[in-house]
Amino acid sequence: MKQTINIEQNLLNLCPSLKLGVIECQVTITEDNDKLWNVINQHIDEIQQNMTVEDIRNKPTIATSKDGYRKVGKDPNRYRLSAESLLRRIVNGKGLYKINNVVDLLNLVSIKSGFSIGGYNADKIVGPIKMGIGKTDEEYQGIGRGKLNIENLPLFRDNTGAFGSATSDSLRTQIDLSCQNFLMIIISYQGETELEKNMNFAEDLLTEFADAGDIKTCII
Repeated sequence: MKQTINIEQNLLNLCPSLKLGVIECQVTITEDNDKLWNVINQHIDEIQQNMTVEDIRNKPTIATSKDGYRKVGKDPNRYRLSAESLLRRIVNGKGLYKINNVVDLLNLVSIKSGFSIGGYNADKIVGPIKMGIGKTDEEYQGIGRGKLNIENLPLFRDNTGAFGSATSDSLRTQIDLSCQNFLMIIISYQGETELEKNMNFAEDLLTEFADAGDIKTCII
C-alpha cells in the first residue's frame, strides 16, 4: 500500500471490532456513466420495494456502526452515518445524487452493504493516516455541510489534520474530476464479517466503471 493507515489505540479500546477495508487505485473520473446508473437504479428500485426505515436501523452493518458512535460519545441519530443517510433517502423516494462515476459507485457499495465508506483523493493526503477520535474545536469542513462539529467523532487524520469521517467526508480530499489516485476505506464495526465480499464488489465496480489500475487492497 502507498498509504500507511493505523487505528489509534484509544479508539480500538472503545471499539475492538473496528476494521478497515482499504482499496487504493488509479482511476479515470467521468461526470456520468449510464451503464453504472442502470446498475444503481436496479438497487434503488429493490431497496424502495423491500426496505423500511426500521429495516435500515436493524441492518447489522448499520446497527454495529451506530453502536460504535455511541461508544465514543457521538449521537448517531444527530450525526447520521453516511450509509444510513443514503438508504433513508432511497426509502423516502428521493433517490441518490449523481456526483461522478467514482463517488456514485462508492455509494452503490454503501447502499448494498450498509457500510459507511470514505472516498478520498489520495494526492491531497499528506503523510501517514491515523484513525482516531475528534477533538474539541478541531477544524473540519464537510462536503455540503460546512463546518462540522467533529468532537468525539471517529475520523481520519493526516499531517495536515482531519479529512474524513463516516458522517461526512471533507472538502480538502473530495473526489472531483482532477482525481487520479483514489483511496477507498470501508469502515466496519463488526470485524471482518462481510468486509472482503464488499471489497471485492467495490474492486469489480472500479475496474468496470472507472478503468481502475494498480489496485492494492488490505484489511486493517
